[in-house]
Amino acid sequence: MAADGDFEAPLRDLEKRIEELAAYPGDAAKEAEAARLRRELDQQRRAVFSKLTPWQKTKVARHPDRPYTLDYVEALFTEFTEVHGDRRFADDPALVCGFAFYKGRPVAVVGHQKGRDTKQKIYRNFGMPKPEGYRKALRVMQLAAKFGRPIVTFVDTPGAYPGLDAEERGQAEAIAVNLREMAPLPVPIIVNVTGEGGSGGALAIAVGDRVNMLEHSVYSVISPEGCASILWRDAGRAEQAADAMKITADHLKGFGIVDEIVPEPPGGANVDPEAQFRSLDRVLEAQLAELSAVPTASLADSRYEKFRRMGRLGQEFKDVPSA
Repeated sequence: MAADGDFEAPLRDLEKRIEELAAYPGDAAKEAEAARLRRELDQQRRAVFSKLTPWQKTKVARHPDRPYTLDYVEALFTEFTEVHGDRRFADDPALVCGFAFYKGRPVAVVGHQKGRDTKQKIYRNFGMPKPEGYRKALRVMQLAAKFGRPIVTFVDTPGAYPGLDAEERGQAEAIAVNLREMAPLPVPIIVNVTGEGGSGGALAIAVGDRVNMLEHSVYSVISPEGCASILWRDAGRAEQAADAMKITADHLKGFGIVDEIVPEPPGGANVDPEAQFRSLDRVLEAQLAELSAVPTASLADSRYEKFRRMGRLGQEFKDVPSA
C-alpha cells in the first residue's frame, strides 16, 4: 500500500525478514530472531499507526484486504439469508441485504460490498450502489421494522455510482427517500463505518441511533481527491484536502457525527480481521442491549434529535486553506 512517504515500508521490511526466517524450522537461533522481530514489528506498527495523518488513514481505509460486509456477516451473524432485488428494476450486488441472527436475536443486515479480485470488483461495481441497491436496502429495512427486527448496517463505499444509467433511474431520489424513510423507523438502527464512508452513497444507509467508526476509517461528503479537484482544480492536493476536511474518526466523534470509535488491531483491520471482529462484536452487543431498552415510540424522536444536533461550526472550519 503506497501512501505519502510510504509509511509502511519499514514494516514490510520486517515482515519480509520474518518470512525469510520461517524457511528454517527447527533452527533455534533463527526462531529466536524471528520472535524478536515479531515483537519489534508489533511495536513499530503501534507507533506508526498511532500517529497517522488523515490522508494516511484514507489509504488504510481503502486497503484491499480490509474486511467487507460479508466478512462481518460470516464472523458475527448466523443463518444469514440474503434478499435480492428492489421489485422495480433489478438486483444490485454492491449492496448486500438480508436477515440473520445476532447472538440468537433476529436482525436485518445491510452493507456495501466491494469485491476482492477484478471479477468480484466488477460484479460488485467497486462497492458503488445504483438506485436499485438503495431501494433494495430500504425494502429490507422496512420489512425489519414491520417485524420488529433491529437493523445493523456496514458502510464502506467511495460513493453512489455516478453513471448515466444510475442518474436515469433516479439516483438522488433513491438516496433522499432512504434518508426520509430511515429516520422514523421504529426499531434500533446501528451503523458501522468500516472503511470509506463516501457522501450520500454512505449516508443512504447511515441514519442510525448509534453511528460507529472503525479507528482507521474515514467518513466525508466527498473524497479528498474530489474535494481537491473542486477547490483547487488539482487532485494532487488530496492530502491537503484530507487535512482540511476533518474526515477521521477522532474528528467526527468530536463533532458529534459519530458515537463510538471501534479500536483496530495494530496495523489496521486488514492485519488481524479476527481481532477486529471481536472488537466490533463487543460494541454491537452493548449498543443493541442499550437500544433494546428504549421504548419503541422514543427511538424515532431520539434519532431525529441526534441528527438535528449535527452541523455546528467552529473555528476549525475557518482555517481551511484557500487556493
